[in-house]
Amino acid sequence: MIAPHVHGAVRVWSLPTGPLQENAVLVAGADGQGVLIDPGDDADRILALVQGAGVTVRAILLTHAHFDHIGAVEAVRGALEVPVFLHPADLALYRNGGTSAARWNLPFVQPADPEHDITQDQVFTAGDVTLRARELPGHAPGHVVLVGEGFVVAGDTLFQGSIGRTDLPGGNHPQLIAGIARELLSLPDSTVVYPGHGGHTTVGAERRTNPFLR
Repeated sequence: MIAPHVHGAVRVWSLPTGPLQENAVLVAGADGQGVLIDPGDDADRILALVQGAGVTVRAILLTHAHFDHIGAVEAVRGALEVPVFLHPADLALYRNGGTSAARWNLPFVQPADPEHDITQDQVFTAGDVTLRARELPGHAPGHVVLVGEGFVVAGDTLFQGSIGRTDLPGGNHPQLIAGIARELLSLPDSTVVYPGHGGHTTVGAERRTNPFLR
């Protein structure tokens, strides 16, 4: 089982899933309550992580609705019996997941619609865990990042040495760059960034070295 990263009373696991190696992120407090973010694929592996970590998941939160971030939603939602939250501006992408996956010749199970919306500054709590949603479109129209104490789950906005692509439907490069500056580079340099693909980084490291932010 992968080891968590620790932020005070909160633990964060990042599990690469599926052929696109999308990171499903599990966030939980010392009391064992938590949330699951972006279950993209490999539902069995995600559920094994949840069980092995001893976490009671209270909700599934989606940073955005590209197919590689939602492919395990239906299986995981059914197994954990929890609601799914998504920003409404990404609902069209969510419902189009099968068509998008087919372009890559990848199998996909279309999940039923989310139960709840995510809105700007919405706060999610599960025991010791508190996450605040911040809108950061540009990679996807309804993309959000989830800010915790000392860390942020950034989805496909900011990566180690890179940024999210903006050539997909609904993409907007200037909007993404402005949103990264507003919502991520405004955080302390020590803030750990958990992206949707690849390894974690920090706000300070990306501020200093990311070629797309110069």
